[in-house]
Amino acid sequence: MLVSDILRKKGGLVVSVEPATSIRETGRMMSSKGIGSVLVLDGDVIAGIVSERDIVGAVTTAGSDVLDVPVSTIMTAEVITCGPGESIKSLMETMTAERIRHLPVVDSDGDLCGVISIGDVVKHRLEETQAEVEQMEAYVRGG
Repeated sequence: MLVSDILRKKGGLVVSVEPATSIRETGRMMSSKGIGSVLVLDGDVIAGIVSERDIVGAVTTAGSDVLDVPVSTIMTAEVITCGPGESIKSLMETMTAERIRHLPVVDSDGDLCGVISIGDVVKHRLEETQAEVEQMEAYVRGG
């Protein structure tokens, strides 16, 4: 299975903020949408990514005053991406090796197609496993 299979099911909606958005507003947006990260877009260009972990780390280090500074100060600027044609196995390997839970999907033209989370991958793998179990049960009953 491919990254594009997950995107086809979940859609390509991307939640993003601008670099000047405050950390506080970014955190509120993430909380209200029930998501663990947002992309930081400068126009159509990925400038960075911010996760819950980044926000917690900033508050722990600098205190609550940091919530009013731009999110660009804590974002990860070197964003790892994947392509729609990559395998789910490759995606899982990247997420594990890089210790990340969200990957923006960028096509060969550099256009942003969506974001895949570890939750999306787990859900997809569970669905695949369930389908395999059902096929095996049908084979056993029929054979």
